[in-house]
This record gives sequence, structure tokens and C-alpha cells, in this order.
Amino acid sequence: MEQEPNKEFTPETQLDLKELKEAHDAIKLELGKVLIGQNQSLDLLMTAFFAGGHVLVEGVPGIAKTLMSKLLAKSLSIGFSRIQFTPDLMPSDVIGTSVFKQKIEDFEFHRGPVFSNYVLIDEINRAPAKTQAALFEAMEERQVTVDGETHILEEPFMVMATQNPVEQEGTYKLPEAQLDRFFFKIEMAYPSLDEEVKLLESTHERKNEEPLKYVNSVLDADRIKKLQQQVLQLRIEPNLLRYIAEIVHKSRSHPSLYMGASPRASLTILNASKAKAALNGRDFVTPDDIKEVIIPAMRHRVILSPEREMEGIRPDEVIAQIIQSVEVPR
Repeated sequence: MEQEPNKEFTPETQLDLKELKEAHDAIKLELGKVLIGQNQSLDLLMTAFFAGGHVLVEGVPGIAKTLMSKLLAKSLSIGFSRIQFTPDLMPSDVIGTSVFKQKIEDFEFHRGPVFSNYVLIDEINRAPAKTQAALFEAMEERQVTVDGETHILEEPFMVMATQNPVEQEGTYKLPEAQLDRFFFKIEMAYPSLDEEVKLLESTHERKNEEPLKYVNSVLDADRIKKLQQQVLQLRIEPNLLRYIAEIVHKSRSHPSLYMGASPRASLTILNASKAKAALNGRDFVTPDDIKEVIIPAMRHRVILSPEREMEGIRPDEVIAQIIQSVEVPR
């Protein structure tokens, strides 16, 4: 009689993930000096960061979307730039422009703020579509083409964009092609009562001093690239690859969705689940790792049917139904 496998058994870890875990803990420790609450949002941000993906953060004004990004940038010894999107912002204000130089009698390219390692785009949905589209090539291919000349962006490269809820006045809905380039969409909520009390106490103790002064840099560019490459080496069983594909595939035929998720969503879930496993100290992916990243990886890549949208159904609810309908591999 075949012995039933022990559910507590885990394969021996072969990748040494100690450095990655220490880097992750160090960053969280630095951010925790200032950032109160938002633990789930911070965990998702860390997962995307170590997987090398871009992040879209949505929430009402004043709940620390921009602060969280600036704190992460301060904890990293890499280039950082911030772009405030406004209705009159032009694509050249983001990627740069060619300027004619009389001394050399030729055009010289002046790099825009997107030429940095970590780019914070504040209120991305305040700018029109043509300016948002300026980021397409940079986010997907890590390069910018101006006047027929291609300029490579330096690695590591990450975009974190914040946006106010689309229902607010003065916002432009991001096009589907733009949304699809974001690794995760993180939805930040109001803090709890206890968290808000702690926030007030912390601010009072600091006497309103600049919070960034309390955060130290703990990770440089070379180590970031090394750790991001290590995440990609994690093991995942073939049946889990099929599990990811089945969930994404079902979104394309679900009656509540007008448009399902793209293959880029499958790749995002794959890499995000590897990062999640690595941050938990494992060099192999489990179904739980996959489940934890599916909703933030898919919620911005699907479009509700008009009927479901009128009923007030949220994409998260439909995705949760799809997850429930797919059998978990054993």
C-alpha cells in the first residue's frame, strides 16, 4: 500500500536565499520607522520590487501612496526621480527631447526624468493619454526611442505610479495597454483607528520633522540586480504552471467579464509567485504563493461587462470566483 505523503514535508532548499531575506527585512525595518499600517500594500510592493515589476497604486489622497514610494527610494542607493503628472504635461517632459546645439551644428538629446533607476509618477491619471503613452516603451522594453535613436535605460528600472480613484473629477482613465504594463495594481485603504492613532503619536514625537531623514539606504544597484535574478531561478512544478494558465484562460470566457487577462498576466503571476516564495525563504513555489498574487496581478487587466459594472461588482470579486472554480494542484 502506497504511503500517503506527509503534508508537512518540504523539499530541501537549494538556493541560498539568506541575502535576499536579509535585504527584504532591512528595507521593511527602515520603512517601518515612518510608515504606519499598510502592511499588505507594502508586502505587495516588496514582492513586485524583487520580481522587477512596475506598480500602480490607487487610493484616495492623503493615505501615504507617495510617502511609501519615497521611503522605498530612500532605502535604496539608486537613482530616483519624481514626475508630477498634470493635464498640460507633454511626452517630451517625461522621456526627454532633442535640442539643436549651434556649437556642434547638430541635435543633442537631453534626457528626461524617466532616465533613472526608480521613477515615481505622481497622479498618473491626471495627464492625458498621449503623455501616459510616452511610458509604453520605457516600461516594457527598458528603452526610449526619440527621433529614430534608441536610448537604453539603466538597470534596475522600476516605475511606481500613483493614481486617484477614476471616479474623481479631473482624471483620465488609463488605456488598457498602459495598465497591462503594470505588474501589480495595489489598492490602498484608509488606516484603522488604532493605526491612525499611532500615526498621530509618531508625527507628534517627530515634531513634524521630515520623515525621510529617519530612513537609511540599505541596498545598492548591483545587489538589487543580483537578487532580482535570483528570484527568477526559483523552481515551480509543471502542474502549477498549468494552474496559472487555467485561471488566466478562464478570465477570457467568464460571463461577467467583457475582456479577460492577457498572457502578460500569466507571466506576472509566475514571477510574482516566485518572489513571494523567495521572501518566505523557499526556493520553490506553492499554490498559496500563486493565490496571494493573482488578484493584484489581474484586477487591472480585466474589464467588467457593462451589466456587472452597473451592478457595482468589482473585478476582485470576479477574479475570486475564477480562483474558486479552478482545482488546486496537489
